[in-house]
Amino acid sequence: MAVGGCFCGKVRIQYSGQPLVSALCHCFDCRKLTGGLYTYNFIIKSVDLKITAGSPKEVPKTADSGNHIKNYFCSDCGTPLYGLTMKSDGTPDEKTVLRAGILDDTGILNALPPKAEIYTDGRVSWVSPAEGAGQFTGMPPAP
Repeated sequence: MAVGGCFCGKVRIQYSGQPLVSALCHCFDCRKLTGGLYTYNFIIKSVDLKITAGSPKEVPKTADSGNHIKNYFCSDCGTPLYGLTMKSDGTPDEKTVLRAGILDDTGILNALPPKAEIYTDGRVSWVSPAEGAGQFTGMPPAP
């Protein structure tokens, strides 16, 4: 079981199971979301994610891809925690995009290098592709 949380400690999460995929995302939205050049994410089954403390703030947005998404943050410190893609009927997808950097155990991050990089046309020129990761200019087929 993986556990993690926000910078200030108000929101805590845990998830069971294994990520469906690990990926770096270079899209404009992810850069704005985090203030970094890309995000490192685990795609997990939504049913495996539990909020164990706090109540994340929900921020809905239509992404550059056209997908309707909801991102969740700590309402106190602003740490981005996870995101959900919404189906056309307004219900959440069965998968959650977990921001891997919120996990407490660095061993998990070391054991799960990115298997894919997406929206690579948005990658800045001085960042090299991750070794062994598939390269996609957009969204790859769903896992």
